[in-house]
Amino acid sequence: MTDSALSDRDLSVPARLVSPGRPVIGLRRGGQALAGSYLYEGDGLITGWHSHEVHQIEYALPVGLEHQAVMNPDVKTVAVMFDPALIPDAGGRARIIAVSPLIREMMVYALRWPIHRSPGSAQDERESDNFFRTLAALVSQALDHEAPLSLPTSDHPIVATALAYTKEHLDAVSADEVARAVAVSERTMRRLFADTIGMPWRTYLLHARMLRAMALLAAPGQSVQATSSAVGFESLSSFTRCFAQFCGETPSAYRRRVSGPAN
Repeated sequence: MTDSALSDRDLSVPARLVSPGRPVIGLRRGGQALAGSYLYEGDGLITGWHSHEVHQIEYALPVGLEHQAVMNPDVKTVAVMFDPALIPDAGGRARIIAVSPLIREMMVYALRWPIHRSPGSAQDERESDNFFRTLAALVSQALDHEAPLSLPTSDHPIVATALAYTKEHLDAVSADEVARAVAVSERTMRRLFADTIGMPWRTYLLHARMLRAMALLAAPGQSVQATSSAVGFESLSSFTRCFAQFCGETPSAYRRRVSGPAN
């Protein structure tokens, strides 16, 4: 899941400032919907820092949390927003949760009820309220099993460039190659990684490969062998061992679980 909130560019509704230059974007546009969805499928975009008056589920973003979104033009994303009353114990920070096939399908189905919709018939309102209360309960349960599935970032220009280069070349990359790409010695690069993100470059590479593998395996028709090669493993057995250590289950088991029985 990716963080794809409505951006300042896309919304023309008034924004209430809570921090200098950082608006609260009212996604309900003056409506009273208890919850609703938003589909983003547009140009690449980096939003300004902002927050919302509702909880947002792509990453688990609690109400009022300031965040910035990076939109990939090749990806269609779905966000579901909840009134704070539906998830009262969301916490005060962004979190990543493992999305079950049921939650994923419910998020897609939620597109029939946009967050900025006008009130519908009494029957439709009852149906949507019951639907979103059920989804909120599932999300609340998922929050109890938060997944440590994120990569560190850095404002240090050399480290940030090295991080980006590493992620762009997961299929075949070495520390020496990354160091040359950022014009420092390999020793200096390794020291900068340890000093700025508290993680060796080799560990960052492994985590990046595992997270990419998890995303690939969730796609219909994606094989374990193709995934292994795509993230830089020459040996399927080595990939399976690393994946199991990272995720707690084999690639095949993970693929069956996240893609559902149909795949």
